[in-house]
Amino acid sequence: MKNTYKKMLVAAAAMTLAGVAQAQSAGSNIVSLGWFRVMPQGHSEFLTIDSVAGRPTGGLQRQNTGATIDSADTVGLAFSHFFTDNISTEFVAGIPPEHDVSGDRGYEKYGKLGKVRQWSPAIVAKWHFFDAKTKFRPYVGIGVNYTWFTGETVTNQTFVQSEFGPGSTMTASAKPSWNPVFNVGANYAVTDNWFVGLSVSYVPISTTANFTTTLANGAQVQSHTKIKIDPIVTFLNVGYRF
Repeated sequence: MKNTYKKMLVAAAAMTLAGVAQAQSAGSNIVSLGWFRVMPQGHSEFLTIDSVAGRPTGGLQRQNTGATIDSADTVGLAFSHFFTDNISTEFVAGIPPEHDVSGDRGYEKYGKLGKVRQWSPAIVAKWHFFDAKTKFRPYVGIGVNYTWFTGETVTNQTFVQSEFGPGSTMTASAKPSWNPVFNVGANYAVTDNWFVGLSVSYVPISTTANFTTTLANGAQVQSHTKIKIDPIVTFLNVGYRF
């Protein structure tokens, strides 16, 4: 009876090791769901006035002006495929976070200037350290991201009318861009099929924001600024292998 019990324990241990060995091996697919924290690190250049009532200004800059993009949280979803025991590719996206845009330098006194929604899907190639049977597997990755923006809105009318005169209104748009992605992280296999993971990415994103300000007399002022967003993005997630 004792020998039978020992054999059962050995068999169970062997099955467990075999399951872990397959957990992140060639051919594995993993779907992950989790929490993104997007933390922009950059700020804008000075606001440049391009034209007033259709007349070019020669790139007149307003000194001591600027804006920053505030941090935001959102839900993220990722799909990974292991081509070998160590190499995988991940497609990652999330519900587009809505960022507040705050005044910087001389515009800091206005607080929140507006808001914008950021779309940033990415594809990342990863190298996973250790072998497939290891439960804790750190990795490094590099990839590409495409970022575009929607819902660009200037909400602070006190800011607009203080800077451009009573009765003025302003609209905004931002250009899309391709950007590299630098990624580090680790997964931990809780069971053969379930994982928890944490990653940190840096994405050097910059965009040009364009503004059209309509004055009380109907004349339009065209302006722009270059904004460095450069977010650090954390992704805490739970994954399932199939």
